[in-house]
Amino acid sequence: MDEKKVGLSDTTKAKTEPKTFRRNPIVGTKFTIAISSAKGGVGKSTFASNLALALKKMDLSVGLLDADIYGPSLPKLFSINEKPESDGQKLKPILKYGIQCMSIGFLTEEQTPMIWRGPMVISAIKTFTQKVLWKDLDFLIVDMPPGTGDTQLTFAQEINMDGVIIISTPQEIALQDVKRGIRMFDKLKVKILGLIDNMSHFIGDDGKKYAIFGEGGVKKTAEEFKKDFMGEIPIDPEVGKQGDLGSPIVESKPDHEISKKYFKFAEKIKSIYLLD
Repeated sequence: MDEKKVGLSDTTKAKTEPKTFRRNPIVGTKFTIAISSAKGGVGKSTFASNLALALKKMDLSVGLLDADIYGPSLPKLFSINEKPESDGQKLKPILKYGIQCMSIGFLTEEQTPMIWRGPMVISAIKTFTQKVLWKDLDFLIVDMPPGTGDTQLTFAQEINMDGVIIISTPQEIALQDVKRGIRMFDKLKVKILGLIDNMSHFIGDDGKKYAIFGEGGVKKTAEEFKKDFMGEIPIDPEVGKQGDLGSPIVESKPDHEISKKYFKFAEKIKSIYLLD
């Protein structure tokens, strides 16, 4: 059938074709790994910072981008109280613990609320991915904000993300959001490297294991969506304590049992990308 006879214009045809995304790599990086959850309060920022430190201690060049515009955590977790330098066009990451760091929190006062609409958030993310002088990074670890909104879409559609690790606690109320996040990344064709069960249990003074938030939910979700279950991290008060002090546990206590888990995760990430 002649398309012109039925009135199907070139414009109409273009609208019916599936949208493709032009993804650009972040200059100065080899691999970009996002840490996501779609749910707040599950320890995503703590995971991102400790994974970055574990990769750095394996003699890799690492950057850490805090992409949570509304609730940046990196200034506190790394005890950074300075502003990044600029050459007038691009920002220079702040170097702490041997890691190149960037966060909106470096540019604002600690208690200043970011009352921004979506376009301003997108503009800030583009600044951090296009106008930061990341230098010779093996990995850029991106601490994503909760949800499935503007920040996630900007990264997924415009940035060449090489993979995403999804963090969750095991209770169903958290996993409901995590499942939405999995579907989003699958739809946007971003590779999910695996799921982490964070704060999976607590070992009491009596030596017994207490599943405070339930048990097995994250692993079951990974199996449901046919994703890799990367492992679990128990609750340990020392993790929160060291984070509040601005020296995450992998940096302050590399021989701690929790730190050893992060080194195993880092080894797995390194092996996936064959960085030997």
